Amino acid sequence: MPPAASAPRLDRLRHWFAARHGLALEACDPTLAAGDASFRRYYRAGLPGGETRILMDAPPAQEDSRPFVAIAEAWEAAGLPVPHLYGVDLEAGFLELQDLGDTPLSAYFDDEASALAWHKRAIELLHRLQAAAPTEGLPAYDAALLGRELDLFPDWCLSWLGLPTPPSWPALRQVLIDAALAQLRVAVHRDFDAMNLMVQGKTLTLIDFQDAVAGPPSYDLISLLRGRYQRFDAATFAAFVDDFRERAQAEGRLPADLEAATWRHQVDAMAAQRALKVLGIFCRLTHRDHKAGYLARLPHFLDHLRDSLAGLPAHGDFRAWLEGDFAPALSAALAREGVA
Repeated sequence: MPPAASAPRLDRLRHWFAARHGLALEACDPTLAAGDASFRRYYRAGLPGGETRILMDAPPAQEDSRPFVAIAEAWEAAGLPVPHLYGVDLEAGFLELQDLGDTPLSAYFDDEASALAWHKRAIELLHRLQAAAPTEGLPAYDAALLGRELDLFPDWCLSWLGLPTPPSWPALRQVLIDAALAQLRVAVHRDFDAMNLMVQGKTLTLIDFQDAVAGPPSYDLISLLRGRYQRFDAATFAAFVDDFRERAQAEGRLPADLEAATWRHQVDAMAAQRALKVLGIFCRLTHRDHKAGYLARLPHFLDHLRDSLAGLPAHGDFRAWLEGDFAPALSAALAREGVA
C-alpha cells in the first residue's frame, strides 16, 4: 500500500484506538512496526500505563480478517501461543493485538549451534500445534489448492523468464500433488517460517496464521527447514526429518507403519512443491505487486528445489531442464535486474 493511500486509514485507526481506551486523540501516535507481503500493516501504540499494543490495519477491500480472528481464538483456546486479541472491528479492518516485541526467530541464526538449537525449539512448537490445533473450519489443502500453488511457477516465474513449460512438468506436478494428498490431515500454519515465530525469552509465539489449512504434516516442517534463512546439509536435514517422523508416529499423527523412506519421499515432494510455489510467488510479488527484495531470494529457493528434487530421482528430466535451461535463464534475468 503506498504511503499516500495509507494515511487516511492511519488517521481512522488512531481514532478507533483512542475511542476504545478513552484517550485523547493527540495521545495516540501509532508507529509503524511492520508490513508484510500483503496489504496488512502493523503499528505499535502505547497505553497510559506504559503497556503497548499492536494495531493491525487490514483494509477489508483487500484483506479478509475473519480467518485470522477465528484461528487466533481457536488456537488460543487450545492452549497454543498466539497473540491475544483485545479488540476487533472487521468492518473497518482494524484489530488490536498483544505486542510480542520485534524479535523473530530468524534473529537467532547467527551461528550454527544457535540455529540448530532454535530449530529444535520451533519443531517442538510444531508438534504442539499439530497435536492441539483443531482442523474443523479450516479449508482443505486439496488437489485444487495444491495445483493452483504449483501453477504460480509457470504463470509468473517462467513467463517472466520467457521460458516454455518443460514437457516433464505435468508428471512432476501430479506426483507432488499425490504425495501431499497421501498424508494424514493436521492443522497447517502454511507459513511456519522463522519470521512468523516471535521470540520472548525462550518462548516462541505463532503469528501470521490467517492462511492455515487442514493438510499434510510435512508442510510446516519443510517451511521451517527449507525456508528463507537456512540451507541445512543433507545429514542434518535427514536427522530433523527422521526425528519428526518418530515422534509424530508415537503421537498418532503419522501412521505407525509409515516407513522412513516413504516419509522422506513425502517430505522431499512437499519441499519441492513449496519451493516451486515460492519461486512463483516471489516473481508475482515483484512484477504484479511492485514489492522490492524478493528477486534476490530466488537463488536460495532454487537451491532448496535442487535439494528437494535430489530425493525424487524419477524426475531426472525435470532436473536436467532445471540446470540446462532454468538456472541460466534465471541468472541472466537477475543480472539484467541488477540483482547480485
